[in-house]
Amino acid sequence: MAKKREYGGIQPGVKWGPFTLRLPGVHVPVTWPEVIQGGLLSLATGGALVPLMMQYFDIPFEVAWSIVAIQLFWVWTQSFLFGDAYAAGWITPALPLILVFLGGFTPGAEAAQAMIAVTLVVVTLFLFFGLTGLGERFNRSIPTTLKAGIIMGAAIAAFQSELNRVQTLPVTLITSWIVVLIIMFSIPFNKLPNTKMKVIISANAILMGFIAASIAGIISGELTFNIEWGIFVPQFGELLAATSPWGVGLPSWSMIVAAIPIAIMVYILVFGDLLVADTLLKDASKSRPDEKIDVNHTRTHYALVIRNLGQLFTGGAMIPLHGPMWTGIQVYILERYKKSKKALDTIYSGPVNWYWLSLPLAFFTPIIGIMIPLLPVALSLTLLLTGFACAYVAMSMVSNNVSRGLVLAVGLLTAVQGPAWGIGAGIILYFILIGREPKQTETEETEEKSA
Repeated sequence: MAKKREYGGIQPGVKWGPFTLRLPGVHVPVTWPEVIQGGLLSLATGGALVPLMMQYFDIPFEVAWSIVAIQLFWVWTQSFLFGDAYAAGWITPALPLILVFLGGFTPGAEAAQAMIAVTLVVVTLFLFFGLTGLGERFNRSIPTTLKAGIIMGAAIAAFQSELNRVQTLPVTLITSWIVVLIIMFSIPFNKLPNTKMKVIISANAILMGFIAASIAGIISGELTFNIEWGIFVPQFGELLAATSPWGVGLPSWSMIVAAIPIAIMVYILVFGDLLVADTLLKDASKSRPDEKIDVNHTRTHYALVIRNLGQLFTGGAMIPLHGPMWTGIQVYILERYKKSKKALDTIYSGPVNWYWLSLPLAFFTPIIGIMIPLLPVALSLTLLLTGFACAYVAMSMVSNNVSRGLVLAVGLLTAVQGPAWGIGAGIILYFILIGREPKQTETEETEEKSA
């Protein structure tokens, strides 16, 4: 039986340092809608990393899947072990930019070292800004137009990556794209009455995309499923040898220096995620005065340090990186939370319950057999949604044609030439074309955070 809290108080847990441990069934109630959906979607989405790590780290499927299984645990720790109310995930907007960066290195040990370099520099930034509390000041010092350009670079790189993939599974991928885009972004669909069926479909947009892709793939002959009974045995020794500092060694100083521009971009994207998360949680709190949501950016920074280092030394380098929030799932959980105390007694029930079922499922070979043919679909949907969302967020951040043109130029340079070119040329172009942006008003800052 989960512990009860006082009205308007913080959900109980076990305090350890700046963190709070909350276990399902002990400190928060078990909520089965989150457990079942979360277990399946977390595993399917996490599997999207498998083709990438096979390609860039030159490792077999079994090793890549072992890395995915380990990253599921470190994603879960953000809520159950460290006490954040965020539905944790990757730094998804950074994924296309990291792929551009890794494309400059030979697949295998060199690319793994490059990813280790990015991880170490990003972790250093998390630790520095966590200790000093200067993250918000740093974020404010970056002109909005340049931040929009970085986000646009992620969008362009994401769409670029799909041009070749769609040629291999045209019917399957295009079907999944259409279904997910209709559910998540279609204006006519959103205008339909909010029936129970529509609510269920809307809350499971990615799952609907997988189902549609499976049907289309089987009919077209693009997908075949090979399901066998058994237990998957993780290849810990092989993954540590191929992708971790224990096996490939630490990166050179030149790699670390090369990783600095993209690490800065990654941190800007992460802080943007935190601002969006705070806006969503603040809005949810208005509907639920019975609970105080504990938000602490310093704690989140420390948690991200531990998660990324934990992943690196127990599960090897991971593309992209561990981040604070899985935006789509955060929105889903908060909508359930706002409905009633009966739906979610505490905000922490959402993220604490969302991930844990994926851990045992990751070692169940029939589930893996279903997932393997759908891995390109999971990766494609991840990049498509990232590109779509990044594109409209970037354009919504600027309000004149000169800024829009600069956003596109910085985005193209970042996606095609790499992060260093994007930042360097972007700064020069910014001062030539715009100069100094006027100071943001409180309203404008709020709008940017909400975007």
